[in-house]
Amino acid sequence: MGTRVLIVEDDTIIAMTAEDMLDECGCKTAAIAVSVAEALARAADTDFDIALLDLNLKDENSLPVAQHLRDAGKRFVFATGYDGLPPDSGFADAPVISKPYRIEQLATVIAQTLSD
Repeated sequence: MGTRVLIVEDDTIIAMTAEDMLDECGCKTAAIAVSVAEALARAADTDFDIALLDLNLKDENSLPVAQHLRDAGKRFVFATGYDGLPPDSGFADAPVISKPYRIEQLATVIAQTLSD
């Protein structure tokens, strides 16, 4: 079984594309969440190795999810179509992948994050 990934993404097309890319690079989608509340629930009841967090989820952001994961010792990668994370996010050291990303970029950032 490959690396299990929790996808936190509010755009269905992007989530499905990420799922396909993850499948192609040998990962398995553990669950998909579209909101902070759903992501926190999946973080509690789903077995996964790493989370792929869309920074902006409709009218909220995934920083509370990242904090929960950090506190739980779980690894995660932010995905954003903007220029990185807000300076005051508290996650300056967190891995970030820019949207739109390619499969090679996704595979590399997951492998690097899991090896750190």
